[in-house]
Amino acid sequence: MIKLRPSMERGFADHGWLKSKHSFSFAGYHDPEHMGYSVLRVINDDAVEPGMGFGMHGHSNMEIITYVLSGELEHKDSLGNGSIIRPGDVQRMSAGTGIRHSEFNPSADRMVHLLQIWILPERQGVEPSYEQKAFSVEERSGKLRLVASRDGREESVTVQTDVSLYASILDANEPITWSLQAGRCAYLHVAKGSLEINGQLLRAGDAAKIVNEDAIVLSQAKAAEILLFDLPV
Repeated sequence: MIKLRPSMERGFADHGWLKSKHSFSFAGYHDPEHMGYSVLRVINDDAVEPGMGFGMHGHSNMEIITYVLSGELEHKDSLGNGSIIRPGDVQRMSAGTGIRHSEFNPSADRMVHLLQIWILPERQGVEPSYEQKAFSVEERSGKLRLVASRDGREESVTVQTDVSLYASILDANEPITWSLQAGRCAYLHVAKGSLEINGQLLRAGDAAKIVNEDAIVLSQAKAAEILLFDLPV
């Protein structure tokens, strides 16, 4: 079964300096039918004005992944890390017992567009940690590139839960077939462009919940950038 989550049905918050679309219930947006999916709890589609951002604030017991689509995001945290996150980078924070961080758009004239993703960890109270890796356009073009996993295989970042996250850039490529294993489900988020999943059209911001399907076929892609989450049922 493939159940579509149209972009226009997401929650929306306009804070002036921040415009955020929520795939799942978050802050002032509450929807009992969209509290998360499997261990996936948050996908926020954020656009941050130049010179603005999130001041130092805390998280605990959550796996947090930041994926920048355009522009740059400056990160600082209580572990002493400081970095610039650019398109193609995957940043992972395991908040564990507690971590504080800030995120700012360092540009004077360019927006930053990013996805912030929260995933429920398998265990609470782990030691906080941080990781960031870059995945080139070539690595992600025309294929599903593993960018996050529980065991860090294929040089992906490591998350403290049973999730495999794939990123891909697709444009007039040959169809890609991806099989679901027993006891697994999936969530496909279209960040840019458009494509078809088993013949159903998805555009930027749309998503699909996938369960009890032997396989999915991604085809008819037009300047598409996607994230595919392999999740426990």
